[in-house]
Formats: sequence, C-alpha cells, structure tokens
Amino acid sequence: MKSVRLVEVGKPLVEQDIPIPEVGEREVLVRVRAAGICHSDVHYRAGTSPVHPLPMTLGHEVAGVIEAVGPGVQRAAVGARVCLHYLVTCGDCYYCAMGSEQFCEHGKMLGHHTDGGYAEYIVVPERNAVPLPEEIPFEQGATLMCASATSFHALHKSRMKPGESVAVFGIGGLGASAVQLARALGALDVYAVDINPKKLRLAERYGAIPVDARQSDPVEAIRRLTRGKGVDVSLELIGLPQTMRQALQVASVMGRAVMVGITRRPLEVDTYTELIGPEAEVIGSNDHLLSELPLLIELARRGQLDLSEIVTQAIPLEANAINRTLDNLERYGDEVRTVISLP
Repeated sequence: MKSVRLVEVGKPLVEQDIPIPEVGEREVLVRVRAAGICHSDVHYRAGTSPVHPLPMTLGHEVAGVIEAVGPGVQRAAVGARVCLHYLVTCGDCYYCAMGSEQFCEHGKMLGHHTDGGYAEYIVVPERNAVPLPEEIPFEQGATLMCASATSFHALHKSRMKPGESVAVFGIGGLGASAVQLARALGALDVYAVDINPKKLRLAERYGAIPVDARQSDPVEAIRRLTRGKGVDVSLELIGLPQTMRQALQVASVMGRAVMVGITRRPLEVDTYTELIGPEAEVIGSNDHLLSELPLLIELARRGQLDLSEIVTQAIPLEANAINRTLDNLERYGDEVRTVISLP
C-alpha cells in the first residue's frame, strides 16, 4: 500500500510502498478515508517531539471504513464508519485502571510510536475504532480525533463551569474547536486571541470576541474588556513562551491557565504577582481520553461543534503536498486544518 513516512528527522517526509498490515486478535483493519495534518506532525518532523522507531508513518487524526476484523472482535463490523482514538493502550496498568490512559505504561500513539494514518490502511485495536455517524464527513471525523478532542480535554482539565469566561490563544484547528466547545459547555464570554485576521473572523463567526494581538497587547485588551477582572479560564494552544505568559497574565483571581501547545522552551512566571497573590493555577493538559469521545462526537453530530469551516483544505496522499502543508503550519499560515482525503 502507499504510505507517507518520516524516515529521517529534519528531512521531508517520503512516499514508500509498504505491506498492508496484518490484522491480529481483537484488531480491525481500517481503510483510511481521511487523515488530518496536525501541528504536532511539524514537531515530529523537526524532532522537537521525538518519533521512535523510524521510519514511521505519521498521522494521528484518522477516519475511515472497517475493511476486515480479526479473531475475537465482538462489536466492530466490516463496512462500519469509524474514527480512531489515537492512543493504543494496554487497558490493564495503573493509569489505564484510573481512567488516565494517556499515561499508559505500555501506550503507543498512532503516528508517533506506531504507524499512523498517512497511508491507505491502518490496523488498530477494536476499542480504538469509535463509531462515526453518517452526518459527519470523514474529513471532519478525522479532525475530531485530535484538534477537537484535545481542546475538549483541556476544557475538562480547566474545570470550567457554566457562566465563566474563557480566553483561547491560537485559533488553529484546536482553537476553533475550543471556542465552540467552551460555548457549548456554557461559557458566558469567549475571547479569541490570534494575529491572523482570517482566523479571528472565523472565531467571531463561532461567537467569540476577537482580540488581534498585532493591534494591541492581548493581556491589556482582555483586562479592559473584562473591566480588569481577567478570565476564569485561558487555553494556550500555540506553544510560545510569549503566549504562555500571556495566558497566565489574563487569568483572574483563582483563574486557571491551561497549557496545551507543545514546546521545549520554559514558561517564565512571576510567582508572587501571577500565582501566589491571585491563587491562580497553571495546568498541563496532555492528549485526551477515550471516554470523552462519545459526547464530543454527539456535539458534532448535532451541529453544536461545526467543523465545516475548520477543515479548510483537502489534499491527496502525496509526500510533496503533505510537506508543503507542514511547511505552512511551521510558518503559522492561514489554513486552519488541512486533511488528506482518500477515495
């Protein structure tokens, strides 16, 4: 089958013909219909977040159709539409038993530690194949599995309550989902911070108050808009020291700043004025949970999470097209989410 793989860190992805994976016990073979291209894939290609082993087929946002099932499969059926939970876990270790499978002692992430969806076929455990309703196109179903799910988990980690205010830093695939999900969960006001006018207009259409960080200091702007209070919850989805600091600085008394964007650069904190004094919190948020996906998918099915404008471009399964998309993401370009679309 055709696949697009990371062969060497820091180098462009390459096309390779590899065998269709064999289906083992309690596994399903999925014919890939769509695979999202995430900013995390930029980090994998660059080596910021190491991929092992190499070569590796990237792609952790995947949706498709079950082509075959292995022995012991009980629920999944050939022909079913599915989207794939990207954490392949043991289900038996301490963290899995506690419901925090993102820390599974034997866990592997699709497209990071085991072959992902930049290919015509992929094999996953049956439990990773989540039913995808007919109302949700494959391209949008793929995006749900990371961009939307990661934002959903971050909002859960924030302990956001109905009536609270939220600031979202970075209106890419995660941010555009976060704006809508915060409103669906009852946020009174949502502030969208970005430097891209196109993305700010999208956030405004989703009900957010846009804050253009090119025109003014977003901390000052949000403090002014909230009459000095700040926001109860802020989500940092970019991974830059400046925006991480800003996400903390806009937090209100007892506010929670949730860090999601991947970076190896440190966050500088004035512990007295920014943490101790206001009793603010900095919270890390990593991946998402299988248990969160049914509600997320139902919100999308009902249209409370609209992904039609988040998926802004579809490209073929070709190395050149994928590498161009990764280059554009590295420059924080205009596209919100580009998805590889397969027939």
